[in-house]
Amino acid sequence: MNKNLHPLTPPATPLSPPPALWISEDDIFNRSLELCEVPACFKRSTIIPIPKKPKITGLNDYRPVALTSVVMKSFERLVLAYLKNITGPLLDPLQFAYRANSSAFNTIIPTLLQTKLTQLSVPSSICQWITSFLTDRHQLVKLGKFKSNSRTTSTGAPQGCVLSPLLFSLYTNDCTSTDPSVKLLKFADDTTVIGLIQDGDESAYRQEIEQLAAWCSRNNLELNTLKTVEMIVDFRRNTPAFPPLTIMNSTVPTVASFRFLGTTISQDLKWDTHIDATIKKAQQRLYFLRQLRRFNLPQELLIHFYSAVFESVLCTSITVWFGSATKSDMRRLQRTVRTAERIICAPLLTLQELYTSRHGYQQWLFEVPGHHAL
Repeated sequence: MNKNLHPLTPPATPLSPPPALWISEDDIFNRSLELCEVPACFKRSTIIPIPKKPKITGLNDYRPVALTSVVMKSFERLVLAYLKNITGPLLDPLQFAYRANSSAFNTIIPTLLQTKLTQLSVPSSICQWITSFLTDRHQLVKLGKFKSNSRTTSTGAPQGCVLSPLLFSLYTNDCTSTDPSVKLLKFADDTTVIGLIQDGDESAYRQEIEQLAAWCSRNNLELNTLKTVEMIVDFRRNTPAFPPLTIMNSTVPTVASFRFLGTTISQDLKWDTHIDATIKKAQQRLYFLRQLRRFNLPQELLIHFYSAVFESVLCTSITVWFGSATKSDMRRLQRTVRTAERIICAPLLTLQELYTSRHGYQQWLFEVPGHHAL
């Protein structure tokens, strides 16, 4: 049986490929700003628990860092630059810095933040966009190969997001002292109240502390009374007994010294305790320097290690304590530098030279417009 095979006849017009849909990141971002809404796919995050210390005793020993969309981080950087330009001159000068990751970020209430941003002259569209960015966020926790179910949250700014540190600074910007004799210093979520007591009148100091506690309550923040201490600096011969300070029905303990941003301050304003701690840290790092020398690390790399790991310890707040340190303390500190010189077999900067270089840098910082230097 014969079959006739007929060749396929080509169509009259060639088939055209389906149209390609090209959408740039700029188009998505501009559309997002127009709608004052962040796409849901850009608000998903994976929380990675990062240990804060070697020995874990509870959930509070983990830092929940959020892994978010790379595209969203690019959008955040654009908004960050815009916000800094608008709010920079209006920021509290006693807010000196912010940390990249802080558990306090989790306490931000988006509606409260939107009100605060409006008061800082941030355009309404940007305020609504930020509120959308912080609400209805989908997140899950990943620990090793295990993942949790996804949850939706509308409180806080994720740790690890580009905008979170600045948003927290703006959120706490109105937390200030109203009395000129009391200063309220903020470093991220660490707050220090300094009161000048004259003629035994503590009323302004205690009132500011009460107002601080009330402000925290209104803004979904909690004062950690377990980490709160009071130090009294009084050089009078007959120091009167002051009534104990109470915050939220908890008595605040009085201490002779405390660590303030890595520097130990004593009530006699001497630096023995701080220098003791500095020498201890430096000696611990000498061990690592010796180990690297035994592994025949080149001298250039040993010097780099010394500058990054050893010298940074010696220079912590050196412009504050250097002029008041005793000769005995200076000799002890200089001995650690000479020990490092013998290990590296190279001359190193003396403490005086380190102080001079840091002091010059500090003066330059004070001259930079808008820079907050303590």
